[in-house]
Amino acid sequence: MTHKPVIPREQANRDVDDAIAWYLNEGAEQAALDFIAALEKAYGHISRHPASGSSRYAHELNLPGLRSWPLAKFPYLVFYVEHTDHVDVWRVLHAERDIPAWMKESGVE
Repeated sequence: MTHKPVIPREQANRDVDDAIAWYLNEGAEQAALDFIAALEKAYGHISRHPASGSSRYAHELNLPGLRSWPLAKFPYLVFYVEHTDHVDVWRVLHAERDIPAWMKESGVE
């Protein structure tokens, strides 16, 4: 089985840092650690099976190739695009967020 490197963009790393900071500010240190573990598991999955993510937002946002994968036990989605040699992680967003708004933040539009 082929594994592709998962390469998060700077904005995706900021999203992760913000989520961890929120859990820590809430005094939920274990939740922050569990979030990191869930993210690592999600990255591992999309590394091995990048085509398995949902293409729902690719259609909604007219961004061909965009996929999302949920974090287990957390309300976050990893948004990524598969390339021939790696998986490009664009964002890690709370699922209740206004997903189309992230396009403006990411400069995708």
